[in-house]
Amino acid sequence: MTAAGALLVVGDVVTDVVAMHPEPIVPATDTSARIRTLPGGAGANAACWAACTGSAEVRLLARVGTESAGWHERALVAAGVRPRLVVDPEEPTGTVVALVDGAAERTFLTDSGASLRLCPADWTPSLLDGAAHLHLSGYLFFADRSRDLAAVALRAARARGVPVSVDPASAGFLAAHGPERFMAAVAGSAVLLPNEEEARLLAGLPPSSGVARAAVALSRRVPLVVVTLGARGALVAERGRITAEVPGEPARAVDSTGAGDAFTGGFLAARLEGADPAEAARRGCRTAALSVTRPGARP
Repeated sequence: MTAAGALLVVGDVVTDVVAMHPEPIVPATDTSARIRTLPGGAGANAACWAACTGSAEVRLLARVGTESAGWHERALVAAGVRPRLVVDPEEPTGTVVALVDGAAERTFLTDSGASLRLCPADWTPSLLDGAAHLHLSGYLFFADRSRDLAAVALRAARARGVPVSVDPASAGFLAAHGPERFMAAVAGSAVLLPNEEEARLLAGLPPSSGVARAAVALSRRVPLVVVTLGARGALVAERGRITAEVPGEPARAVDSTGAGDAFTGGFLAARLEGADPAEAARRGCRTAALSVTRPGARP
């Protein structure tokens, strides 16, 4: 990957409602929690972390509702991202309720709202002017309109010789959508960034299979695969073989919401600066470790 040029992220902007509850949720009554409303979205989070940790210009294409467009745009600009937010006249901005337990593990309730209404009409070729890399949020592939947009963006990038990365985004949505269907849609990408559950799903392997086996299998279809392993670090596979095992960075976790997005942002920022895949994965692990020490998914 070249060390010059911008990073273009196409993905989702959502409003996160983060509920941190140190005690287990008790059904049918009250459970004490610390609740905050914060800007989020996998694509937007990755863009913000890339801007925060790297030197490249970072752009974002996403779709939001009228009720919070200004708030989200200001948050992105403040994080150093150049946003192109399409305002949807019908649907509100997507919303995610993140339930974060005492172990900092999160469970999501997701209303995609306007985010998956991004469509080919929202694309313009000039978005790739000066771009050295395109990153697609995997959420785009789970709805017809946004999947069509992702296909247009991927084709346009490949025509210009711009490499493309994809974060599969959600094991639950992947299982419902169909892993092989997803892999067919991302054909031609240069980098795949799944977590270990997503990697096994996409490789067609059972949960008991070793994650290295899944990484190797996927790297025969996408040249570079980086599997995130949470606190254990990351696994790098290139063209059918494991090339690096990167340990995790120690951190006192408070909220794991967006840790994978932070890894992606740090990884892509490092690659744009010329880092090899192993060093970029180390940057990603450091960025993810930083992200879990605070509530929310942004820097």
